[in-house]
Amino acid sequence: MTDTLIINSEIALAKAQKQLADLWREKKYLEVKISRKASQRTLTQNAAMHLFFGWLADALNDAGKDMRRTLRHDVDIPWTPESVKEHLWRPIQKAMTEKHSTTEITTVEPTAIHEVLSRHLGERLGLVCPAWPKRDQEAA
Repeated sequence: MTDTLIINSEIALAKAQKQLADLWREKKYLEVKISRKASQRTLTQNAAMHLFFGWLADALNDAGKDMRRTLRHDVDIPWTPESVKEHLWRPIQKAMTEKHSTTEITTVEPTAIHEVLSRHLGERLGLVCPAWPKRDQEAA
């Protein structure tokens, strides 16, 4: 008999402990394999990422840091949430996680990527990066 127990909350932990205790009492032998992995980022985290992309685009534009150095030197190109994602977020994400799509990142990776991006923008452009969105924040 092979069971997979997914423990992702205190309630699931308590149920797993009870199930393991019951199985132990029944068979007096258990072999348990533990696999540790972070789960895929949530829909709430996805919304937070896209909210952050918009905030950062606004902050870059407000600071006069347009995209001309990225694409063309002679044309002022304003930042958009999509250009933030493609030209700032995704290269750091790929370097840190080897994952191309934001749908592939785990629940812990967005915070780490944000920290690196924030540090980079501060050091290179003197820009204070917007904080990571809180659960109750929405686009203005």
